[in-house]
Amino acid sequence: MSSLQDKKTTGITFNIQKYSVHDGPGIRTVVFLKGCPLRCDWCSNPESQRKRIELAYNTGRCLTLTKCVRCVEVCTTGAITRAEDDTISIDRALCEGCTMFCAEACPAKSLITYGTQKTVDEVLNTVEQDSVFYARSGGGMTLSGGEPFAQPAFALAILREARRRRIHTAIETCGYAAWEDMAPALEFIKFAHYDIKSLNDEKHKRATGVSNKRIIENLERMVKEFPAIKVVVRTPVIPGFNDSEKDIRAIAQFTAKLGVEYQLLPYHRLGTQKYHFLGREVPMGDVKLSDEVMQQLTKIVEQYHS
Repeated sequence: MSSLQDKKTTGITFNIQKYSVHDGPGIRTVVFLKGCPLRCDWCSNPESQRKRIELAYNTGRCLTLTKCVRCVEVCTTGAITRAEDDTISIDRALCEGCTMFCAEACPAKSLITYGTQKTVDEVLNTVEQDSVFYARSGGGMTLSGGEPFAQPAFALAILREARRRRIHTAIETCGYAAWEDMAPALEFIKFAHYDIKSLNDEKHKRATGVSNKRIIENLERMVKEFPAIKVVVRTPVIPGFNDSEKDIRAIAQFTAKLGVEYQLLPYHRLGTQKYHFLGREVPMGDVKLSDEVMQQLTKIVEQYHS
């Protein structure tokens, strides 16, 4: 595909985060693409899961309908109605595909849209604003999500155009995608963060909604067919799911055999507020991961990855 065609390719992002130092080598700009095939109970970015643009509502900022009715007046689908406490009630099914005029009209910014339609050119023009930091630190751009391969054509066009602009490219992926969607994009990356939540398939299905078989197969194939890519496997350590010696030892052994780096990520409750904004229940409730458990599991990993 030509550079002009790639530049005009569009997709939906929900954030572009600058000055990241945890998403690949050096200082990076992380481009978050909307859409994910998994529904992890511990997801800290619930706004990333659906591909479409979504409406969120921060009740704490709302002026209430006793003082402002702008959102009701501009809503074209009848999705916004009065709640008993004079805040608003949102029928999110009616919001699908609408213009989101309500968010633009809200003077208190209590209505928020998660997701923006962008071209590849718009994305990379933003990324290139910090090119001086990439040059000095060995950084670049990281595609994340959601799951970048949930929008495979958009992801590929971004990576291919980034290569033309000599931007170091990386991805963060859950690995659950058709290989024919992943492989073309892997030609254009140099670094990958690859999530492995559990090697127990039944447990994986219960907590994420999908089997882990494709994820494991894709990782093995990536390591074999794209040896130039630096792969770092990561496991989010989740209380009550995979925070046992058995779970972590199995993944540590597997990754050591593959010859890739392995890291543990401690569970955190960041993102809880966004569930409320989207009118959803927080799946994990109020559980916490103890420092002691994390330290014990880290020692297990060190037995295989020193």
